[in-house]
Amino acid sequence: MLGNTNSTPEVTYLEVGETEDARLSFERDLESIRIELRAYCYRMLGSAFDAEDAVQEALVRAWRHIDHFEGRASLRAWLYRIATNVCLDSIAARQRRALPADLNAPGRPHDPLGDTLAAHEWVEPIADRWVVPAGGDPAERAVVRDSVRLAFVAALQVLPARQRAALILRDVLAWRPHEIADLLGTTVVSVNSSLQRARQTLAASDNGQRSVSDSNGEASERLLERYVHAFEEYDVESLVALLHEDATWMMPPFPLWFRGAADIGAWFAAKPVDCRAIRLVPLELNGSSGFALYRPSPSGGYFEAFGVQVLDVRDGAIMAIDTFIDPRLVMLFGGSEVLTS
Repeated sequence: MLGNTNSTPEVTYLEVGETEDARLSFERDLESIRIELRAYCYRMLGSAFDAEDAVQEALVRAWRHIDHFEGRASLRAWLYRIATNVCLDSIAARQRRALPADLNAPGRPHDPLGDTLAAHEWVEPIADRWVVPAGGDPAERAVVRDSVRLAFVAALQVLPARQRAALILRDVLAWRPHEIADLLGTTVVSVNSSLQRARQTLAASDNGQRSVSDSNGEASERLLERYVHAFEEYDVESLVALLHEDATWMMPPFPLWFRGAADIGAWFAAKPVDCRAIRLVPLELNGSSGFALYRPSPSGGYFEAFGVQVLDVRDGAIMAIDTFIDPRLVMLFGGSEVLTS
C-alpha cells in the first residue's frame, strides 16, 4: 500500500490570491499531484481518456473554488475530495466499463467476432508513465504498477462507486477510515461497512486479487522476445508454446474472447491473411509488458497503428493477452501513427 504522506505543502487561499509567486507556487503544487490523481481516477473510471478528463476537471474546480480551501486539510486531501466528486458524477452518468470476460462466456475458435461495442463500454489500458511517478521509492512505484493491473481495474468497476472509492483509498492508498469518512461525507462505521462489502465482492471475483506480474525479469524478457518473433512471423505453434494452458485472449471492441492455449491457437490458425505481417513496438502498460500494434497499410509502403496489447506474464508463461483495437490509444501513449519499416 502507498503511504498517506500528505507531503504537499500547506497553502491558504489568501496567500494564493495575493501575489504572483504564491499563485505560481500553488499551480506547481497542483501539477505535482497530477500523476497520482490520474492513477486514482483511472482506477475509479477504468479509462485513460476519462481519467485525464477527470483530472483536468478536478484541477479546474480547484482553481475555481480556491476560496473554499483554507489550509485546514492538506492540499492533497482537498484535491482527492474534488477528484472523487468528479469521478462519482462521471460514474453516475454512464454504465460501468468491463472486459469481454465480464460479459459473456468464452467463445470457440470458429465463432464469429460479432458486432463491436462502443468504446465507452470497455475498460481501457493506460500507459505506466501516465500513472507511475518517475523516480522516487522503488517499492511505492511497484505498488502503483500492481494497483493498475488491467484485471484488477476491471474488477473494481463491478463495485458501487462509493465502495470503489473507499476501497482504493484504504487498500491502495492507505488512507485511514476517518479520513475516508471525511472525504466521502459519511461515518467511519459506514466506511468500514463499505470496505467489508467491497472486499467480499472482489474476493469472489477471479480478477479481484492483485498479484505481481513477473514480466520484468530476464527470463521474461527472453519470453517476450520470442513472443514478438512468433507474432510477427505468424508462427502459431511457437506462439501457443509460450502460453499458459489456461491463458486468455480478449480483443475489445469485439465481445468474443477465448480461454485456453488450444483454442487461442486454433483461432489464430484459422485467421485470414489480414492478421499477418503485424509489427509490435514495446510499451509499458498497466504495470505490465505491452505493445503498440501496426498493420500493413492498404496502399502499401508503411504500417499504420491500429491498437495496443497488454500481456500478463506469470511463472514463465503468458497468462493473458488483451488486445485493444483502437488506434487512438497508440497515439495517446506516445506511439507514432505510422511505421515506415
